[in-house]
Amino acid sequence: MLNVITWREVTALDETTPPQHLNPLQRFGCDVKQVRLARKLTQKQLGRAAGYSEAYVSRVEAGKLLPRPSEKFAKGCDVAFGTGELFVDLLRRIDEGDHPSWFVPYLNLEKKASRILDFSANLVKGILQTEDYARAVFSTSNPQASAEGIEGKVTARMRRREVFEREEPSLLWIILHESCLRTVVGCDGVMAGQLEYLLKAAASPHIRLQVLPFSAGAPAAHAKPFTVLRFTNSPTVLYTETQVGGRMHDSAQTVDAALDDYDLLRAHALSPDQSVTLIQTLLKEYRE
Repeated sequence: MLNVITWREVTALDETTPPQHLNPLQRFGCDVKQVRLARKLTQKQLGRAAGYSEAYVSRVEAGKLLPRPSEKFAKGCDVAFGTGELFVDLLRRIDEGDHPSWFVPYLNLEKKASRILDFSANLVKGILQTEDYARAVFSTSNPQASAEGIEGKVTARMRRREVFEREEPSLLWIILHESCLRTVVGCDGVMAGQLEYLLKAAASPHIRLQVLPFSAGAPAAHAKPFTVLRFTNSPTVLYTETQVGGRMHDSAQTVDAALDDYDLLRAHALSPDQSVTLIQTLLKEYRE
């Protein structure tokens, strides 16, 4: 029977503690390698125990598996090493480390939601952003951040798409204000890539996409961005965001009011087919 290893033992398993300049994925990989060697396991043996290939383990230990190792792999490591939930916690910290603390509660709920109802007023919702679009957004909003810091945020944003890879994927119903499509983020090339991805997303069985045009008038002019998360066995919650952070609302009255607003926005939005046509038209403009 393997004993549970302590965090101090993890960092003292060999004479070369992972240097501080390593990124979170590289540090995670170093920790996996150190504990594996301490347990006298080969990469092949660890892979077999965790349900992955030797090549997968090698990429994890080198910090080259993007966007990051799976939660299943982390759990497999904890079982194989007898480390409780150490590696699951390390993986969770990677996820949380690239997001502002006030956004983490929303992310934890987004991963569990059965339905995500979103209205985006100015920018394409993070979960549907391309890498180039997200990079441009983060570079503008974090002018003092290092290139490595920006890339960490971009990678973390891409990981949010994992909700569509579950056995029972979330259903995302998103209404984009037309300004999301016309506001140039980065450059025309970045916008073309973003609109191409939106067209691809709109064809997914797990995504419903509508555009709220400028011609919708008052509903489009006064609506603020918000997200409603629905769950199979938990109460519905509302998420709103301001310049100082995000806030979760679980009051039934507040949530019902948001759902009423969403129905109104959905009624004034273009149909999914009409929305795709508009996106295709704008895509041609960005490509010219």
